[in-house]
Amino acid sequence: MEKEVFQQEMRRKTQEIDALLTTCLPKEEGYQKTVLQAMNYSVLAGGKRLRPMLMLEVYRMFGGQGGLVEPFMAAIEMIHTYSLVHDDLPAMDDDEYRRGRKTTHVVYGEAFAILAGDGLLNYAFETALRAFELPQAGEEGAWRRVARALSVLAQKAGVYGMIGGQTADIEAEGGKDLTKQRLLFIHEKKTAALIQASMMVGALLAGADEQEVAQIEKCAYNIGIAFQIQDDILDVVGTKEELGKPIGSDEKNHKQTYVTLNGLERSRQEVARLSEEAVAILDGLSERKGAEDAAFLRQLVLQLIDRRS
Repeated sequence: MEKEVFQQEMRRKTQEIDALLTTCLPKEEGYQKTVLQAMNYSVLAGGKRLRPMLMLEVYRMFGGQGGLVEPFMAAIEMIHTYSLVHDDLPAMDDDEYRRGRKTTHVVYGEAFAILAGDGLLNYAFETALRAFELPQAGEEGAWRRVARALSVLAQKAGVYGMIGGQTADIEAEGGKDLTKQRLLFIHEKKTAALIQASMMVGALLAGADEQEVAQIEKCAYNIGIAFQIQDDILDVVGTKEELGKPIGSDEKNHKQTYVTLNGLERSRQEVARLSEEAVAILDGLSERKGAEDAAFLRQLVLQLIDRRS
């Protein structure tokens, strides 16, 4: 897919996801109005909406049709957003800006930022559960697929997924006793887990079998690890525009990364290996499922990892 065509499609799909999110967010009313405002402020702060986009594209690759995936698309973005709200808190990264806007705790105060994050996590599952109410849920096997998707979403977002990765990351601050094995655990759980959830849920809702879902999980693992290694590389050789944050921060903060443990060239080789393997899995699945056009998904994965082209 040509770069210009891909970028146009990316913008169009992002706008469609933004519109979906707007319809799913809670009304700002009642005695809990302030926390609802903080929740909506956080979600509508912008972003590329990569996780719901991945979910939708995988859903379509496996032949999924209809709106059964839409509540989950909104839910995964809410979960991702809640993690960012909590990451920005003074007790965590203490960031004042994200995507060019003041962070939630700066605008609403620390207490309401905590509540907004909690609210988004809970509201994500309220939203995903709406899939059971859709007419499509009455089709044969649909309830089972939705239930399985909910289970995956909960696990990948919880203590055996993203929260577990964040825990290990906090304990590894300062770089003491940080082995390659522990670093890969952090990357897998903190970053890859929600990418896995996005892609696995899309496959499950479309009716993929367990072997295919396992392949998607492996593909998403590669994407997440490659993304984080590339993040470490760009912190050394990239620009602020590419990374979305000041470069050189890892060295300044004496943070051990994949690059400091393995070197720049070996890190680049690992990104290439993981990327090629992820794309090969996607190509094999799309060919087997007879997907009419998985070119956008393929390019989306490469763009997500590389962030240069």
